[in-house]
Amino acid sequence: MIRGQTLVVAKVPSPRGSWPPPPHARGAGWLRPIGLLGLLLVALASLTPSFAVTQAPAPSGLVVVIPIRGAIEPGIGHFLERALDDAESRGATAVILDINTPGGRLDTVLAMREAILDSPLRTIAFVNREAFSAGALITIASNEIWIAPGGVFGAATPVQGGETSDAKTISAVRSTFRATAELRGRDPEIAEAMVDPAVVIPELDSATSLLTLTSDQAMQWGYAEGTAADRGELLAALGLSGARVNEMAPAATETIVRWVTDPIVASLLIMLGLFLIVADALFAGFGIAAAAGVLCFALFFWGHLLANLAGWEDLLLIALGLGLIALEVFVIPGFGVAGIGGALALGGGLFLAMVGRGFSDFDATGEAVQAGWIVAIGLAGAIVAVAAFGWVMSRIGGAGSARRRGIGRLALTTTVAGDPWREAPPGKPPGWLVRRLGGGGVLERGGETMPDTEQHKKYS
Repeated sequence: MIRGQTLVVAKVPSPRGSWPPPPHARGAGWLRPIGLLGLLLVALASLTPSFAVTQAPAPSGLVVVIPIRGAIEPGIGHFLERALDDAESRGATAVILDINTPGGRLDTVLAMREAILDSPLRTIAFVNREAFSAGALITIASNEIWIAPGGVFGAATPVQGGETSDAKTISAVRSTFRATAELRGRDPEIAEAMVDPAVVIPELDSATSLLTLTSDQAMQWGYAEGTAADRGELLAALGLSGARVNEMAPAATETIVRWVTDPIVASLLIMLGLFLIVADALFAGFGIAAAAGVLCFALFFWGHLLANLAGWEDLLLIALGLGLIALEVFVIPGFGVAGIGGALALGGGLFLAMVGRGFSDFDATGEAVQAGWIVAIGLAGAIVAVAAFGWVMSRIGGAGSARRRGIGRLALTTTVAGDPWREAPPGKPPGWLVRRLGGGGVLERGGETMPDTEQHKKYS
């Protein structure tokens, strides 16, 4: 805690002239009352402006309010950085972070912490009403902490896949909380206790629980400058009731980023994009569905690019994956090296675009595990959707419909040499059995093509 420093000012007596006064000054004794009266008038005149200043209202200024609501994810991190830069460029007197969050991504909150610590502005965290996990780090990083009555903050241990992270991750986050508290002049052990239950603060928590501070505890232990029921009361307590207040709002692009980087939306974009592209190719579409699929991937990549997660190398991997899949479907029938390589490249590009790092600095963090599941679910869902759509199309129009609408080279080709029913006659090359959606197939031999069920009549 920062302890107050007492400033001691020693009183130095003014030198006095000798008594009795020298002979040349004795005749001027009548001037002394006039001189004293003049000094008194000057003193009163100098005091009058100071009286006017103390009675004047608080000086006006600009206070920027940045709401931090909901889960901490890349979109809100980008919003905070932009809002702090905008407040600085406009010469704001103070910035109020209006916080109510259950927590969120570790990588995002670390970037938000850096933005707050680097800002030259007076940052004030207003916990209104919860600041758990990642929100607790944002709170501690601010210059001042104010809390609404009944508010709480803390409980910041990192989790991975619903379970507490490994000791290495906990140690790193614990050190980050400690360093942040030390920088702001707060008790570092209290910050550590929010991350690691092994750190016990007597009278506050136990070895089986994470520390969470209430408004009264925060006041008592130096983790809050005061309480305020609402923003107006907070401004009055800060001496900024006469200031202009400007509440920032996320831009349209930042809202899109928050939406696109949501795990559920991201998996749906992957699933829908791949399904539309493959389905359009397999069922002889007009290109509209494929264009919509490409748009889904473009929206996915653009959102993660704005969130500072994706890079152009990720886009190249995604494009390479889609190209190899197209090669497998259109040029090299079957499911071989091109198809497998395309699936791996596509999945790798999507994965790297979500974690914001390359394979060289990869670490199995909670965000990485989550990204892996999102990509796996999206790709698996697309494959199931394509198969289901093909089955429905074959049932609606029969095998002939599948033959007319499909490209005829979906999944498997095999030579028919050695089969008594499909063996090539003398002078004829071996044939290929091309399986279609719905179970039908054709036999191709040379330039001839026929339904598989009728080939024995022609070559018997």
